[in-house]
Amino acid sequence: MTTLASRLEVVGVDPANEAAFAAWHHVYDAAERHELGEVATPWRLEEVRATMQDTASHSWTGGWAGVLDGETVASGWMRTPLLDNHELAEVLVHVLPAHRRRGLGTAVLRRLEEVALERGRRVLNSLASWPYEAGPSGAGAAGPGFARSRGYALALSEVQRELRLPVADESLARLATDAAAQHAAYELRSWVGPVPDELLAGWAEITASLETEAPTGDLALEPQAVSLEAVREREALAARQGRTKYVTVALDATGAMVAYSDLATTEHEPGRAYQWGTLVRREHRGHRLGMAVKVANLRLLQRERRDIERLTTYNAEVNDHMIAINRALGFRPVARLGDFQKRLG
Repeated sequence: MTTLASRLEVVGVDPANEAAFAAWHHVYDAAERHELGEVATPWRLEEVRATMQDTASHSWTGGWAGVLDGETVASGWMRTPLLDNHELAEVLVHVLPAHRRRGLGTAVLRRLEEVALERGRRVLNSLASWPYEAGPSGAGAAGPGFARSRGYALALSEVQRELRLPVADESLARLATDAAAQHAAYELRSWVGPVPDELLAGWAEITASLETEAPTGDLALEPQAVSLEAVREREALAARQGRTKYVTVALDATGAMVAYSDLATTEHEPGRAYQWGTLVRREHRGHRLGMAVKVANLRLLQRERRDIERLTTYNAEVNDHMIAINRALGFRPVARLGDFQKRLG
């Protein structure tokens, strides 16, 4: 008997093909918003297009469309690091809500897993979002259910939080003052856009350590390679995506970078900003530098962009210290995110 899944064509998607790429992105966007509505965080069309057209040294990204009777009803994409984590591939699969539970997502995922093996990748990571009320395991939610049914195990549970802006500067000043007494030996520096040349090496080192110094749960991850070239490549990509970075770092008495916080806005999503990374090196913790860099960076954003109305961030469920900082700033939980992992045989 012929099934819908057997009739599905899984084909590579060309970001230069306007119609095909828009149809591919529509599937991804609609699926991400189906359960989460306005708190969903899908990348915008031109952001993804710029990523898939990028030829950087640090990673490769590709997409596939699941086409049924001439209509794109499923999407898949993959990112593979090139400088480190050479067994790792990050994969995502989405299906239009009206076409789910027909084996279409499984067909797309099967193709992604084939490509991963062809590229020498055996450790696959995937993300799934679900409503906050479904709890840390995502019981009953579509994304976690699909991932588990295909052999992916939940390795790290995260909470998505949002902060409505502006936060009163009096509140931010109080938080900054309370923290200042414990980090008097450190200098805070902030900027908008690319990293200043004199801070580039320190920035490359500290940001490369985020994936393994931040809570990673049961994820199998190797440290990122430190690459000055990759930093500049990512900055160039962000510019092509229409993104602007806002950054604050802490320097110790020797000038070494020991903490940072960065966030980004995008011209494709007016009124919203995204918190990217925040990290304090282990040997410099206990000086309230996490609070210091986050507050300074938020004040920078509010000075520069009075049009931004909300800020979105994610924290691992177990990251009690950063969660406490975000609560003090006024963030509230709105959804959850799971990092799933599978090792191919």
